[in-house]
Amino acid sequence: MSDKAAILKALEQVSMPGGGTLAASGALSDIIVHQGKAYFSLSVAADQVANSEPLRKAAEEAAKAVPGIASALVTLTAEKAPSRAAPASAQEKPAAPAASGPMNPARIAVQGVKHIIAVASGKGGVGKSTTSCNLALAFAARGLKVGVLDADIYGPSMPKLFAIHGKPTLAGGRTLNPMQNYGVKVMSIGFLVDEEAAMIWRGPMVISAIQQMLREVAWGELDILVVDMPPGTGDAQLTMAQNVPLAGAVIVSTPQDLALIDARRGVAMFRKVEVPILGVIENMSYFIAPDTGKRYDIFGHGGAQAEAVRQGVPFLGEIPLAMNIRERSDSGLPVVVTEPDGPHAAAYLAIADRVWGLLERDSARKAAPRIVFD
Repeated sequence: MSDKAAILKALEQVSMPGGGTLAASGALSDIIVHQGKAYFSLSVAADQVANSEPLRKAAEEAAKAVPGIASALVTLTAEKAPSRAAPASAQEKPAAPAASGPMNPARIAVQGVKHIIAVASGKGGVGKSTTSCNLALAFAARGLKVGVLDADIYGPSMPKLFAIHGKPTLAGGRTLNPMQNYGVKVMSIGFLVDEEAAMIWRGPMVISAIQQMLREVAWGELDILVVDMPPGTGDAQLTMAQNVPLAGAVIVSTPQDLALIDARRGVAMFRKVEVPILGVIENMSYFIAPDTGKRYDIFGHGGAQAEAVRQGVPFLGEIPLAMNIRERSDSGLPVVVTEPDGPHAAAYLAIADRVWGLLERDSARKAAPRIVFD
């Protein structure tokens, strides 16, 4: 019997709240087994997420009891069911649609974390991870308590960018202590697997790994958690947007049309799942030749700013294409901490100030007292 079949057999012993077994419920995702660890998710109604934790734990324990399975990671997924309107007769005018509630009522906060922001791009190669790293360090330079979650499972960059080596320690049970450098707490799949290992993981495994790194890490009290998202608009982005109360998304793009097309898709995805767009950063905006001081717009210039105006979102600023940024990033010596008074650090700091201002403004707006006149 295969591991997957054995797990399904074990899940026949897990009862559903309304009757029947979990194995026959239709709530199971595909079961993935990799190196003795099982990954799968349970689909439940959005309003039943809080009540389904015992079911999740029972499924996890049943899977772990299967011979050859060292551990299991089971997550809950939820989607709000679409409303069903009664068909109107030929003589009746269709009723106006009722105002809809939030699309993602099942988003669960991460304890101790005040704001979570996603740094995303529609495509790879635009400098998103370098931007995430320096943006996080810029927040820390302003005296904030900062964490970074490297959600790019297939191409984790944070261990190198932060010059962190080694593996996380256990804080107790399944909870890991984050790694730290430059005053920032960091968690990445890169700390848990060999640097040269090929991450040939399917969607459920990626989703489970992100959930584990987000919720089974002792982040402590943070003012802001910066999530370095994978490029594109796939499973990882959708899972993060649907299951985590993101305070907003920062979109990174280079100026040329090819990158902007994909950045546009990123904006559309976050809007679809009701995550605020904090703004757009134009990375590799221009190049200043170090020998002549002459400026070159290698990828064009101003495209991201024009797109921000078109989308009606803030333009957060420009970061140049600079050898110094690349060299220091490759060496684990980000410019914000190693050249804090330089022009490149100043650009990241200015963007961090704008983002933090937007976050605090939105928090103040949500927390504003309700005034009642008698």
